[in-house]
Amino acid sequence: MVEEVEVIRSGVLAGIPHGFLGRRGGVSQGVAAGLNVGLGADDAGEAVAENRRRAVAAVQPGARLVTVYQVHSPDAVIVGEPWADDARPRADALVTVRPGLLLAVVTADCAPVLLADAEAGVIGAAHAGWRGAHGGVLESTVAAMERLGADRGRIAAAIGPAIAQDSYEVDSGFREAFESADERFFAAGREGHWQFDLEAYVAHRLQGAGITRIEPLGLDTYADEGRFFSFRRATHRGEPNYGRQFSLIGLPG
Repeated sequence: MVEEVEVIRSGVLAGIPHGFLGRRGGVSQGVAAGLNVGLGADDAGEAVAENRRRAVAAVQPGARLVTVYQVHSPDAVIVGEPWADDARPRADALVTVRPGLLLAVVTADCAPVLLADAEAGVIGAAHAGWRGAHGGVLESTVAAMERLGADRGRIAAAIGPAIAQDSYEVDSGFREAFESADERFFAAGREGHWQFDLEAYVAHRLQGAGITRIEPLGLDTYADEGRFFSFRRATHRGEPNYGRQFSLIGLPG
């Protein structure tokens, strides 16, 4: 029996085609077993292509998938037409007003954020690791959505599966990259270390950008091995690579 693709949805995005996916329902084998959609996971190309096809079919059948080459930047791009995989812009967020396009970001511990102003018909997807969130990728996404006619007062945002605070130990160098006002996102850990709350920090940055309808899903990629891929878990185990999962959003057409 073929396992179905698991699609995790958010209440604040009801009525908008979207989904946070994990590793369930794919055909990849080995360390990336499951629904790996990452092009850099040393996975068989045909398996990744099939997983991507399944992901699109599970969220918005017939839509055209659009991704970017993610680099932990603060940059958001406006999408008018899909581009080839080898022509993807280097950015970490996408926004559009075009029905039939399915915006996607890949993650493996970083926080995926899906956003929509349903009234204006403007959507966005952002890859918000600590570096991107700290650098302003969420603010850039909201600004790009407003250039397309969105109103930040109407935008709803959902924060998908990401590494949770209990699983995210960081050192003093990491802590020093943040401002003193961010102290509340760090819990004391073993000597010289802290536990960082990425999901809460991402929500804080969204709030600072004027977003009031925010739903953190509270799903830990590191702890739930059967459901999600995790870069940090793979690293701790000394595995040669790791899978990546999709978060997708489109407009009804």
